[in-house]
Amino acid sequence: SLMLAKAKEEWEQEIVDKQAEKERYLAERVTPLNTSGLSLSQLQDLCRELHEKVEIVDEERYDIEAKCNHNTREIKDLKIKVLDLRGKFKRPPLRRVRVSADAMLRALLGSKHKVSMDLRANLKSVKKEDTEKERPVEVGDWRKNVEAMSGMEGRKKMFDAAKSPTGQ
Repeated sequence: SLMLAKAKEEWEQEIVDKQAEKERYLAERVTPLNTSGLSLSQLQDLCRELHEKVEIVDEERYDIEAKCNHNTREIKDLKIKVLDLRGKFKRPPLRRVRVSADAMLRALLGSKHKVSMDLRANLKSVKKEDTEKERPVEVGDWRKNVEAMSGMEGRKKMFDAAKSPTGQ
């Protein structure tokens, strides 16, 4: 309620400020009429002159209002056109497509693409037989192996074994 009261006070103050600004502007622009001491014919001439000025201002106001209405209609029509265009072209949902590297390069480069880019062919092939031959299978007592590898000598053997694959 305090905020509403404060807002109401500010609003009333704003209205008073606008009224004061309007009066100041009119006092600045419009000179006060001095009708005292004028004859009837002079007053009639003054009225005609003021009437002509009012007509000119009214014509300008009418022209500006017509331009404003025309622009408003044009903006409204353009907004309707934009909405129509948005409605016609519906974006389809995207799907995942599997494309090989060759097909991608052909699509990007067109007929310039001549180099085959088979990535799987460039991979190093590993045969199962080679891997089985490299690892000698020892069947024995595992306790002896643990005792042999314990301590610094065992670690040195492991280091030497890793250094030379022949086991020298």
